[in-house]
Amino acid sequence: QVQLVESGGGLVQPGGSLRLSCEASGTVFRIETMGWYRQAQGKERELIATLNSGGGTNYGDSVKGRFTIARDGTKNTVYLQMNSLKPEDTAVYYCTSRLYSDSRKWNDYWGQGTQVTVSS
Repeated sequence: QVQLVESGGGLVQPGGSLRLSCEASGTVFRIETMGWYRQAQGKERELIATLNSGGGTNYGDSVKGRFTIARDGTKNTVYLQMNSLKPEDTAVYYCTSRLYSDSRKWNDYWGQGTQVTVSS
């Protein structure tokens, strides 16, 4: 059974950096996209970044130039490098992926979320 396992969240001061990781565990045959969304308290879920199998990336306007998404294909893992963090980046960050597994179908999966708090 496929799971997305996130790590790397925590508390950081404004201007600091964090790197989030997300690994797709289980029997994964092919990954079409991996990405990150976030949801701040009282707000809707927001796109942060996506990366497709061709290497194409898409970033939310609020993080362009500060966040970078990258993938280690050998580990089915996606990373989110977050620099110049601001208090408004505080949210629960969710990993997502569209992939083909031993279910023999393309499915969308979500991680459990990891809290990022930017505060002095």
